[in-house]
Amino acid sequence: MAFPEHLQHLICNDESLAPYTWLRIGGPARYFAEPTSRDELIDLVRAAHAAEIPIRVLGGGSNLLVRESGFPGLVLSLSAASLGEIHVDGTQLTAGGGARLSHLVTMAVGKGLAGIGHLIGIPGTVGGALQGNASAGGSDIAQAIESVELLSFAGEVSHRTRDDLQFSYRHSDLGDTIVLSACFQLEAGDPIELTKRMQKLWIVRRSERPRDEPRVITPFIDPDGATASDLIEQAGLKGMRQGAVSLDPLRPKYLVAGEGASSDDVLALIDNVRDKVSLQTGIDLQMNLKIW
Repeated sequence: MAFPEHLQHLICNDESLAPYTWLRIGGPARYFAEPTSRDELIDLVRAAHAAEIPIRVLGGGSNLLVRESGFPGLVLSLSAASLGEIHVDGTQLTAGGGARLSHLVTMAVGKGLAGIGHLIGIPGTVGGALQGNASAGGSDIAQAIESVELLSFAGEVSHRTRDDLQFSYRHSDLGDTIVLSACFQLEAGDPIELTKRMQKLWIVRRSERPRDEPRVITPFIDPDGATASDLIEQAGLKGMRQGAVSLDPLRPKYLVAGEGASSDDVLALIDNVRDKVSLQTGIDLQMNLKIW
């Protein structure tokens, strides 16, 4: 038995991961669990480590591609309310790693706290945003971080302060860890003005997304001094298709999955785009996508 008896009720075997991703593509997880508390999460990680079962953490699924073969280990969903609580103390916000980034942003703005409002419209969880150092408008989430509490894949809990953390563009040094909680240091502001600014950003970003296309991701990171959309357009790849997957003809930074799309289609299209953009522009597009 891979997991002890007191955790058995949390484990689902061969759970399809497709419904948990924006692309609605992918095979099953050998083990899948949605812990309802911090203690259950820690116990699950320690049990998996002891049994040498690989671990992955599921966030919002907006930058995740699961292969048709699935994942041969334990996938943890941090969707429980207790793992996503947000607390305000003066100008500090503390959020569970499972909290939705959108909830963190709207709460901060509603409390008149400035520093992360520019992240409105970015999907996913606080933990995922820190792992990938989510950024928008020239600013990233790392600029507001004060400290984090982490759970290693070996089941060890640690605390790291801003000075102990390393962030770069769309990258962090958090590695194989789970963000249990994060503390953000923000600045006092006018909630009305902050709300107006946030709403304008939300409208703009919402308008950029392809309409009537629910299965959409942005698979590429904008390189310094350029945008993925511009580079793809320069290479003449707008609307490029592979099987049931294509680039949006109007906004080519978006990849759209149609009925019957597979992970192989997605990977083939991405590889083709990267090759052609590199050939035409000399720039190597980096992926904004985790592949399981």
